[in-house]
Amino acid sequence: MSIIRMIFREVGHRKINFLLAVLAVVTAVAFLVAFFTAAQASERETARVMLSMGYNLHVIAKDADVGRFLMTGIPDKTLPEACLNTLASQSTISYNHLLATLESRMTWRGMEILLTGLAPEVCPPGQKKPPMIFQVQPGTAYVGHRIAAQLQIQKGDTIDVAGKTLQVERCLAESGGMDDMRIQCCLQDAQEILKLPGQVTEIRAVDCLCFEKGDPVSILRKEIGAILPEAQVLQVKSLANARAKQRQMIRNIFAVLLPFVIAACGVWIGVLAATNVRDRQQEIGLLRALGYDTARIMLLFLGKAVQVGLLGAIVGYLLGTGLALRFGPGIFEITARTMVRPELSLFVLSCILAPLFAMVASFIPTMIAVTYDPAATLREE
Repeated sequence: MSIIRMIFREVGHRKINFLLAVLAVVTAVAFLVAFFTAAQASERETARVMLSMGYNLHVIAKDADVGRFLMTGIPDKTLPEACLNTLASQSTISYNHLLATLESRMTWRGMEILLTGLAPEVCPPGQKKPPMIFQVQPGTAYVGHRIAAQLQIQKGDTIDVAGKTLQVERCLAESGGMDDMRIQCCLQDAQEILKLPGQVTEIRAVDCLCFEKGDPVSILRKEIGAILPEAQVLQVKSLANARAKQRQMIRNIFAVLLPFVIAACGVWIGVLAATNVRDRQQEIGLLRALGYDTARIMLLFLGKAVQVGLLGAIVGYLLGTGLALRFGPGIFEITARTMVRPELSLFVLSCILAPLFAMVASFIPTMIAVTYDPAATLREE
């Protein structure tokens, strides 16, 4: 009788043991697939949520007064707008978003306001990310809550700012901060109003050094300094540290939980394999007495482990993916549409690793089986 036929007959004879072993692999694979999918979604969800805290990097002119910038939030010197294109063309700088702005305080209709010009947000080459802030079209303006309320400005109104006509695209909700006293327009309109063609006051960015060792500011200053010697880099450490710690915490949670699940399932399979060997001692003794060598006995047990692993991988992948798709969108609402999705690479990986996992877990019981003395079994009989 062939080894393959013997494996199938043994599975049919000991269905409960086989199903329990498959269940162990299904559990391990399902947790692996669900955890990996959830970890990916969780990390991206955390990144998107933490982005709502704002940009944590400021690139300003090298000769700008840093003290004044920290006090007012507006540099006293400008940078060429071309600096944005220089940074945006680099794939070696550790950033996720770039936003060039031109900002100045001015008196408008008897009020002290902030005029802010916004350029379209830029992402690293080859990457496409949702913008962190609304995009302002030329000829339009977003008016802060306090300005709109005090001057009775409404959406659709036309306003004149230093001779530049702008149509109000939106009156913003109350923020409780400086945005309530801000009029935002596109960068080119602000340059025209402030008579600063081709200039920006700063380039804001979000670093992507959450998982890097060392001081992120030093890394960024080295990277940007080599490209823009006329600029200096400031980091809002409170925001950067909060983002880094939160993302590291999420990653560490999954890194700690997953090995425990896999180890527990490995022990489960090993115990079932040992039970199978104990129950088949007489059968093993008879096979050895009939001339079956060590290699064929090993193939008998390890072949069953492969069968357990393959079936468990298929069912586990489907179960894990189903759980992620079922519960993921409710947990990760921001990134659900784009991040929670089946990963076919995980299916291939599961079909390769699960049989190996089952074979490793069954290795010790298999070694016991192949070294079992057939004479001892025959004497017991």
